[in-house]
Amino acid sequence: MPIENERFGAIVRLTRRARTPLVAAIAGVSALALIAVSPTIPVQAQLKAQGSAAEVLSRAPLSFADIVERVKPAVVSINVVNGEARVARNEGENLPDPFPNLPDDHPLNEFFKNLPRVPSPGRPMPRPRQATGSGFVISPDGYVVTNNHVIDGASTVTVSFEEQEKYEAEVVGTDPRTDLALLKIKADGKTFPFVNFASSQPRVGDWVLAVGNPFGLGGTVTAGIVSALARDIGSGPYDFMQIDAAVNRGNSGGPTFNLDGEVVGVNTAIYSPSGGNVGIAFAVPAETASKVVAELKERGTVRRGWLGVRIQSIDDDIAASLGLSEPKGALVNDVTPNGPAAAAGIRSQDAILAVNGEPINDSRELARKIADYAPDTTVDVKIRRNNEEMTIKVKLGTFPGTQAEIARLERGGSASTSMNALGLTLGPAPAQKGGKAEGVQITDVDVDSDAARKGLKSGDVILEVNSQTVSTPEDVEAAVKAAKELGRSAVLLTIRTGDERRVIAVQMKG
Repeated sequence: MPIENERFGAIVRLTRRARTPLVAAIAGVSALALIAVSPTIPVQAQLKAQGSAAEVLSRAPLSFADIVERVKPAVVSINVVNGEARVARNEGENLPDPFPNLPDDHPLNEFFKNLPRVPSPGRPMPRPRQATGSGFVISPDGYVVTNNHVIDGASTVTVSFEEQEKYEAEVVGTDPRTDLALLKIKADGKTFPFVNFASSQPRVGDWVLAVGNPFGLGGTVTAGIVSALARDIGSGPYDFMQIDAAVNRGNSGGPTFNLDGEVVGVNTAIYSPSGGNVGIAFAVPAETASKVVAELKERGTVRRGWLGVRIQSIDDDIAASLGLSEPKGALVNDVTPNGPAAAAGIRSQDAILAVNGEPINDSRELARKIADYAPDTTVDVKIRRNNEEMTIKVKLGTFPGTQAEIARLERGGSASTSMNALGLTLGPAPAQKGGKAEGVQITDVDVDSDAARKGLKSGDVILEVNSQTVSTPEDVEAAVKAAKELGRSAVLLTIRTGDERRVIAVQMKG
């Protein structure tokens, strides 16, 4: 049975936002095997003799109602509307040109090309996409934790409490690497019920409660146990906690509580062949979530150290080929051009054995350890190369925020630069025929910007800004700054799309 997940590829199905209310319930009956235990008295005597076991059993309540009553007010349903502009752009990109035979030198050629594309008769008009998820309040002033995939691309976010109170919320920060996001309720002066992250890790077998908004049914509580810890579900280097409490679509971002009413995990994904609950769910552990949330609250993003290598774990065969006595460490498959590792002299086929004297067991442990360091930290990396061990000092970079940035870095380019004034993200332009790069490439467009409305898209190249030739994002930034100083509200861009050039005036923000 595969694990499915839109975010992780086709291996984990996210407890994704439910798009329609549940209109019918399917009840199933499972047979329970009853096993008689005899005699009763020796069994009871054995439990009494094992004080720790009896003590654990005594914590299992006859009802979870008291715990639920205490924590449920802090759990919210999250309703998201994804912007109409994004849907319109995505659905309009492949629409036919309404004037395909208009000559290139026609005076209205540019006007018609920049008109918004409208679906032809018979095709539905694009509408905002709505979705729901779960979250929980972590402070009396209204900070809310949820999953990044719940609010990704949202134009508006609304949180709803069980008492039907609804508030708009703003996105404080997101961390796609752990699939966490932090929101802030817009309600000055109002206080909210909240819950805390657990300070200690649960044990396998501990009782847990999952509270959330499955299929739009807010305030749903399910119970189960911690099934496993440190699960690798193919989502980067971070481990997940596995629980068997029922978790379904819409539970994403909801909390998993222990018997003390503390959050031990943030529900993120389920293992399921059909999308429904089969008793295997995954949550971001509280230890990881609390650290990420603290950084999101402080700066809106999570800064991680970056080594700039592609790695794999060392197995028995690789260990034998390298002359290692045991299969431990991480093998460098490739080094990112101009990255920290390349600058320090690390090469492909180097085996990384330790960082700052701490042994590395596998590739995931190396990734976690490097990510724990702040950018610009210098670390000692112990490697094995050509039957010799050596230590190389590496000044870590900043982990790229998106897969697009990583891909550009792996091609030898530099990281993207956000041009908020234009609603654009810019990067180096690809080389043209003859090997020469020209202009600055657009790598992303804010769907709410004038640039998006004018038809600019990822892959377009900016050649000139206000008649000034540009070759770096810094050139664009300088030209925009100069335009603002002159009191202008827009800039004139010469854009190349494929082999075609056009001039577009783009309004600046603020």
